This record gives sequence, C-alpha cells and structure tokens, in this order.
Amino acid sequence: MSDYWSREEVEATVLDYFGMLAMELRGESFNKAEHNRNLQIFLKSRTRAAIELKHQNISAVLTDLGYPYIDGYKPRLNYQGLLYDVVEERLLGAGSLHQAAATAVGQTVQHPPEVSDVLAILVAPPRSETKKTKLHDEAQRIRKPVRRNYLELEARNQTLGLAGERLVLEFEYKRLWQAGKKDLANRIQHVSDTTGDHLGFDISSFEIDGRVRLIEVKTTRFGAMTPFFASKNEVQISEERQNEYQLYRLYKFSQQPQLFILPGSLRNTCTLDPMQFSALPR
Repeated sequence: MSDYWSREEVEATVLDYFGMLAMELRGESFNKAEHNRNLQIFLKSRTRAAIELKHQNISAVLTDLGYPYIDGYKPRLNYQGLLYDVVEERLLGAGSLHQAAATAVGQTVQHPPEVSDVLAILVAPPRSETKKTKLHDEAQRIRKPVRRNYLELEARNQTLGLAGERLVLEFEYKRLWQAGKKDLANRIQHVSDTTGDHLGFDISSFEIDGRVRLIEVKTTRFGAMTPFFASKNEVQISEERQNEYQLYRLYKFSQQPQLFILPGSLRNTCTLDPMQFSALPR
C-alpha cells in the first residue's frame, strides 16, 4: 500500500490517538495494542508498525503545537503536511482533551515523589532527530488558532518547578555524600529559593573535585522528548559559564521520575526555537 495516507486514514488515527491521550492525562488505563488492532481493521492493509509510526508522527505534531504526547510514542518528525493540518483542525473541537490537559498541567505539587534510590533516576539523554523533514508537504499552511500551549502553562507551574528542584537537591546531596564529599554536600545552595530566579540557574553544587556545578532544573510530568522553555538569561549564563553549567531535565515526574543531564551551553546541547521577540516601534 502507498506510503501516502489518505485524509480518512489520518483522521481516524488522530481521533483514536486523542482518545488515548485524554485517558492517559486523566490517569486512566488503556491498551495501546488493542487500539492498534482496532485501527488495523478499519485501515485495512496498514500494519501494526505503520500505525505505530503514525502515532509517533502525531506525537511530534502535538509537541510542535504545545501539547503533551502519549508516553511510549516518541515524537517522530518526518510527518505529512496533511497530518499537521488534521491534528490542528481536530484540536479545535477536542474539548475533553483540552480539559484533561489543562487539569494535568495545572495540578499543584506539594512535594517531590518518593523514590527508593534517588541516584537511580539518572539516565542517558534521549536521542532526537535534528532536522524536520515533512513528507508530502503541501502549500504553506495558514495556522489556525489553537487554544493554549499546555507545555508552556506547565512550565509556569511554580509548585511543579519547586518540587523538581527539591528532588534535584536530594540527588545532589546523595551524589556528593556517596562520593565521600560531605563537606561539599553541606555547602549546596538552593539559590533560586534563597536569592531569586534571576541568576540563570537554580542550584549551586559541586563536582567531586570541588569545582562549582551550576544547575538549572526543568521539570515535566510528561515524556523525555517534551520541549522545555529557557529564558534568554539562562541561555546566556549557560554560554558564559559553560564549563560549570548543567541542565537537569526531570521527566515523568508524577509517576516514576527520571533525570538526564545536558552539560554546557544550551546552544550546543539543544535546538533553540525562539518563542517571542522584543519589539520597538520604528
């Protein structure tokens, strides 16, 4: 069967994905394999693997539009222009998905989740595609007014950010204590709490040899490939002090938190996409 998906096929897959995503955001269980099998019946000769790839494409479109994605469907960027259009159109009427997303990103977090071994949450950074190649892309699209950027709203959730910083403080204390550097552990500072968030980093910690480690913490309830937001100041500090700067990315925070670290300048470790501009009248 052709690699090109028809509008009917795309719409059926998008609607099914939206249903699963809303359930996941509400904390409800569902069977991905069963959803895939049901789609195979409707989509005739589309295989399980082809449907999974399309689900990954939908994840990529959603993150581009400021939405979380289903855990396990890592965003895959080589999607059809038609898929982008359908996702954007269907989001306008996806009331239950909007409600579930708004509830998820707005939840107050009282304290970090309990973990049996905080050092075990450290994992390798995820690998992502570096270039967005659109398959079967069409004429330039007119962007429709999608309601909200839920990932940006989550990034503004101060209770989530503070809980993430507290878990990283626990991680840093344990890391240095385990290395026999109790004196350094006792000198860790939560500077965003004691001094303010204008420094460009949240925690002042140490390397094992005593060198300073400046830590900026970014926390999300969602998957490892969820985009995060960095201020101009954070990017600048990461460049000026790149030998000391470390970005700690916490993800899946509410369920089973995991952590990866990006050392050095954010311009070198991340793809930076400008979100807003400073403008003066001419």
